[in-house]
Amino acid sequence: MSGSGKRTPLVADRRNFSSPKTGGNGRGGGGGGKQPPRRQPPRKPQRPRNPLVALIVGIFTLIRRVIWGVAWRGALVLALIVGGSTFYFMSRLPEVTELLDGRARGSVTLLDRNGDVFAWRGETFGGNMTSDKVSENLRDAVIATEDRRFYNHVGVSPRGIASAIKINMTEGRGALEGNGGSTITQQVAKLLCLGVEYDASAWKNEAEYEADCRKGGVWRKIKEVPFALAMEMKYSKAEILTIYFNRAYLGAGARGFEAASQRYFGKSAAEVNPAEAAMLAGLLKAPSYYAPTNNLERATSRANLIIGLMHDQGYLTDAEAQDAVANPARLSEAAQSRSGGYFADWVMEAGPSFLTRDTTEDVIIRTTMDQRIQRAAEEAVDKVFSEKLREGSKAQTAVVVMSADGAVRGMVGGRAIAAAGSFNRATQALRQTGSAFKPFVYAAAMNKGYSPADFVEDAPFTLNIPGSGPWSPSNYDRRFHGIVTLTTALKQSLNIPAVRVSENVGRDEVIRVASEFGIRNNLVNSPSLALGVSESTLLEMTGAYAGILNGGSAVRPYGLTELRLQGDDQPLMGQEGGIEQRVISEEAAQLLTYMMTEVINSGTGGRARLPDREAAGKTGTTQAARDAWFVGFTADYVTGVWMGYDDNTPLTGVTGGGIPADIWREVMVRVEEGLPATPLRKIVPAPRTPPQAPTNVPVTDLNGTPLPESQDPQLAQQPRREQPDMAERILRDVLGAFGN
Repeated sequence: MSGSGKRTPLVADRRNFSSPKTGGNGRGGGGGGKQPPRRQPPRKPQRPRNPLVALIVGIFTLIRRVIWGVAWRGALVLALIVGGSTFYFMSRLPEVTELLDGRARGSVTLLDRNGDVFAWRGETFGGNMTSDKVSENLRDAVIATEDRRFYNHVGVSPRGIASAIKINMTEGRGALEGNGGSTITQQVAKLLCLGVEYDASAWKNEAEYEADCRKGGVWRKIKEVPFALAMEMKYSKAEILTIYFNRAYLGAGARGFEAASQRYFGKSAAEVNPAEAAMLAGLLKAPSYYAPTNNLERATSRANLIIGLMHDQGYLTDAEAQDAVANPARLSEAAQSRSGGYFADWVMEAGPSFLTRDTTEDVIIRTTMDQRIQRAAEEAVDKVFSEKLREGSKAQTAVVVMSADGAVRGMVGGRAIAAAGSFNRATQALRQTGSAFKPFVYAAAMNKGYSPADFVEDAPFTLNIPGSGPWSPSNYDRRFHGIVTLTTALKQSLNIPAVRVSENVGRDEVIRVASEFGIRNNLVNSPSLALGVSESTLLEMTGAYAGILNGGSAVRPYGLTELRLQGDDQPLMGQEGGIEQRVISEEAAQLLTYMMTEVINSGTGGRARLPDREAAGKTGTTQAARDAWFVGFTADYVTGVWMGYDDNTPLTGVTGGGIPADIWREVMVRVEEGLPATPLRKIVPAPRTPPQAPTNVPVTDLNGTPLPESQDPQLAQQPRREQPDMAERILRDVLGAFGN
């Protein structure tokens, strides 16, 4: 460029595409022509759109745009509402420690005489147990069962909800009926009742409040969402689990896993093995239905299902899962004992209601219960009924075992059969006592100075009862036995001598002795009093016999020895013993004890005889055998047994000396096992010579007026005897009132 002196233009030549060069190969040779532009095909003319189609398309486009506009705006509003609600709930959520004990009422824990737990009442709370302190087995079991994605969601699991809806609809239920797809966080929201606290003035009772908290439905689910999100923002996952582990109801009155573990297995939730953890986790689905105290087999089956889930999700190895199934959870001794609940119910009634049934505090009650004796009573009942009653029998029984001071050591309130209910036949059933009442007749006589060796006549006589007319008592065997000692009259349970002695001593005195010994229910002031036509409970009768054992002092049966609030050292109330005022002299009690040993040694109570120690007692059978009794004692314990039907159906072939005596014996053999054989405190009377029996004894009323002689063939067969010398004081005293 510099050599020619010409400037090279800096702008490229304009390309002329309108006159392409011909010839050459088009690569710039010859004329330097360029590639001609490709010719564009002509556009097809658009056909005019159908106006109807255009209208429809336009409408749908408009609808789509409206829906989209509403949707994103609605979503924005919903997000703002959810976000606002979430922050509102979050601001109101308290510290975790304030949420762990959610009970409105307290609990009562009952301890036996050794300080061991044997029963609970109310909702027990085991104390704060954080999720990092519970057994890893329990934590894994709960996660595997209730919310396997717990650590990966923000409180709500759309995937879980969708899965639950699918299951519900597949099984023919509504979308949200049955499985709810709730996360653990949502379940905690329910446990907290979405922040609504219990108000006694607003709810009929706590059960109604909790039922409302657990309601399902779409609206409830919607309300759960912001509350669950708030908890996820406020608390850590570990803290949410802590609330869950402490507030969940797990059956049998246990609130929280610590309380449930203590109640069912007698150990802390920090110590449960995989089988126990699976059984506890299984309670979350239906606490009462799967409670092992309700149905252990059902609870075990549910636990095995959860063990399978734990294995599938990698929490248990093959060997661990197999071992857990092969060695299922076993209930503790206290959890196994159901009949002890009768004793617990009775003790709860003994304390003030504001500290027992209606307590808002956690109360500890120490009792007189001896679990060894309780088991003995339960085992004895099971053994005798299984061996001696036909299968399906509805006959009931009750047993009370107590010490001589009235401390109740064991109680069976009834057999666990269909429709048995919770009615306590030991403390609530008022039944006629029959001949089991007769010891109080003879106690009154001994207290007035009579001797077991004194005589009474067993012969026919009639009493004219004002307002009722003539009454002629008869013996169970429909026979008469002539002149007999008071001991023989008692051991053979003869009715006529008992009536004679009662009338001679004075019914008022017999009533005094019986009532002061503790039998206070409508004692009938008539000659039939001596035959046990009055009603009493087994607890009262056993307590009255305890007064004979202890030497003649009344006792007040008791089971509560100490009541205190949990955490307090000083008791609010307590009792050391139940002995009260003296009723008969010690000598009279020991003479009567001798007479009652003869009932077992050679009388109607022979089936109650113990193989290695002395015992005293009395049988009782009421009219038509509607009730059968055996009450007796050794030097260590007094035991009462009643048998009958709840609807007063007569027993078939049963008397007090039969099955009740068998039960008594089986109880006492177990109760006395390992105890030294201590003799009873008794006085054996010196024998006396029987007087000559009278003949031509007139049948008179209470005023000595002769009455027509009975035409009963049995009476006609009885020999008439001459009037004896009345030197014998007892015969004169006893028979004189009847003109003999």
